[in-house]
Amino acid sequence: MREAREGPARESRGYPDARCRGPCDPGRMPRRIVFVQLKTGHDTDRGPSWIGWADFSTTWRTASFHGRTLRRAAGGSGANFYDTVSGEEFWVSGPKRDRTDTRYGPRTTRIEPDAADAYRAFLDGAPLPGRENG
Repeated sequence: MREAREGPARESRGYPDARCRGPCDPGRMPRRIVFVQLKTGHDTDRGPSWIGWADFSTTWRTASFHGRTLRRAAGGSGANFYDTVSGEEFWVSGPKRDRTDTRYGPRTTRIEPDAADAYRAFLDGAPLPGRENG
């Protein structure tokens, strides 16, 4: 488990998101449907997992998911984000169309109700919201 950090995360403010098409609002966080799995306290990638909406900072280093602030982790233990308060480690990625998101399944992934329609459309071949152009 990573050490929790005190104080606000340093973020680059006022720069438009490079992936934003058309006029960008620098205060608006990019929103994506993601696969998230808790790594801390669960043997070999068997932690609970979710598919739901995450709001990312304009630098993509910080994500807000389930009321947690997740910060990008550098290197290491199979986790790519950690909770800035608890230090718990998570894997965050885009969902896979073939539903093989967990490495050592079978594992039931909870689909968040507010993301269910967009996720079903993605499984049927539509692009993920926010990724229409790549």
